[in-house]
Amino acid sequence: MVRWGIIITLFFLLTLLTQIGGLVMLLAMLLARIFGWQRRWKKLLLSLSLYLIIIFGIIPKIAPIFGREPVQHTEGIRPATWFTVLTNRNYVRPTVNNLLKKSAREIKSHGIKIIYLDANFPFINGFPLLPHLSHDDGRKLDLALVYENKNGIIIPTQKSRTGYGVYVDPGAGEIDQIQKCKRAGYYQYDYSKYFSFGAVNKNVKFSEKGTKFLIEALLENLEIQKIFIEPHLKSRLKLTDNRIRFHGCQAVRHDDHIHLQIHP
Repeated sequence: MVRWGIIITLFFLLTLLTQIGGLVMLLAMLLARIFGWQRRWKKLLLSLSLYLIIIFGIIPKIAPIFGREPVQHTEGIRPATWFTVLTNRNYVRPTVNNLLKKSAREIKSHGIKIIYLDANFPFINGFPLLPHLSHDDGRKLDLALVYENKNGIIIPTQKSRTGYGVYVDPGAGEIDQIQKCKRAGYYQYDYSKYFSFGAVNKNVKFSEKGTKFLIEALLENLEIQKIFIEPHLKSRLKLTDNRIRFHGCQAVRHDDHIHLQIHP
């Protein structure tokens, strides 16, 4: 009973983390039984090999049936961490890839690269991409803010290991939506700080000009339906497009990343 309890728990955890990890685990268990492999290291090696073959060789060919494809990496587009790719959290609709490539070309001369965070899983609308509330249909993608060094030179990096959880706090006289939400009882509002997994690149700072260039380049695409950032950043960067919106207190802070989504 304990063994089956562990298997069921792992199945659900791997499914929530990668969407297909639980099924791969069961398939590996079946193959190990067929091959007569009893040693744990052989089962583990089989599971990992099978998982990598499936996520890189099979899923990219099946996902288009569901209207999704991996974010396409170029010189100007890359993930903040390969964990996103290895857990299948990097799938979007083709429209998103097209606008990313167009935007990357427009900001290249400013030394800005698009660094993406979480996107969506490859299959099934409505399947949750935890801890997000809405990354479940291929239309959403989070991007890192833009940073610069002390000399004002754009540095293509992020401030935390995951790209989340290291904030650009409101300054004096700016709208402090964070405190408004927390005073209203939405205590989860800054919980993304627990998903930073440590700050890196501590010598870089938030680039107002770079982040503004990036957002304005994105907004040139009519396919963009919404962009979420914190109200104080919208005001600080003097952004006026009405597609830049407040995401609501039920979500989490958006002064550590940019959330974009396209029209249905």
